[in-house]
Order: sequence, then C-alpha cells, then structure tokens
Amino acid sequence: MGNYRLHGRLGFRVSRLARLMQARHEAALPPGLTRLGAAVLGGVGDEGVVTPSDLAAYVGITRPAMSRLLRGLEAKGFIARAAAGGEDGRQTAVALTPQGEAALDEVRRASDALQAHFAAKLTPEDLAALTRALARLAEGEPDPTDF
Repeated sequence: MGNYRLHGRLGFRVSRLARLMQARHEAALPPGLTRLGAAVLGGVGDEGVVTPSDLAAYVGITRPAMSRLLRGLEAKGFIARAAAGGEDGRQTAVALTPQGEAALDEVRRASDALQAHFAAKLTPEDLAALTRALARLAEGEPDPTDF
C-alpha cells in the first residue's frame, strides 16, 4: 500500500481487514456457502438460534435480508424451515438438514483456522485488548439492522 492518509484511518483499516478475513474464510467454506450462510449454520447448530428474526439479529442483518439468505440455504439443501407455532401461527423454525450438519463441521474447521491464523499475529494480551477496543468502538452506535 502507498503512503496515503486514507490508509492510516481506522475505518479504512477495519474495512480492509474485514474484507481480507471474509475472503480467506469464504475460500475455506464448503461450496455454496458464504460467511453469512456459515454464520446461520453455526447459529442454528451451535447456538440454538432458530427463528428467522433471532437469526437476523444473531448474524447482524435485516429481517428481509435473512429471509433471502434462508431461501438460498434451503434451496441448496443446508436448512429446512417448519412451522413453529407462536401466538399467530406464523412463526417458523429453522433446522439443519443432514447436509447442513455435515457443512457445519467444515464451517467449524474453517472458522477455527481463520481465528487461529489472525490470532497468531498478536500476543494474547494484544488480541484481548483489540477485541475490547472494537467492542468499545461499536458501543452505543445505532444498529444498521434497525433501519
């Protein structure tokens, strides 16, 4: 990178790192999965997050974007949706299919490798400090999924 003022700005550095991490992560994921799709599989399979609204909040995207993402994951055979009842009978629950369970195993490995790769570049203290600093920077900011 050149010696430009832009390259020293926090937003540029954070955005660039996010793109680097996303590209590395998506290259290691099973075919047909994006990082958001992988996050959904992890939310359902590892965290027990099963409603579309809760998954949208978990992943950090809008509800309409989650609906599109779930349609794609369902079409690719990673998830299934079923009626979950609720007060008005319109609530759905998301479950992993056997294909989704197998993909989640690969997602876990890819995610662990990504974390290890970047964490190895920092001391444990620096990693903890960076994680705290990033959380502090996001604190109190409006959530773009609320717009």
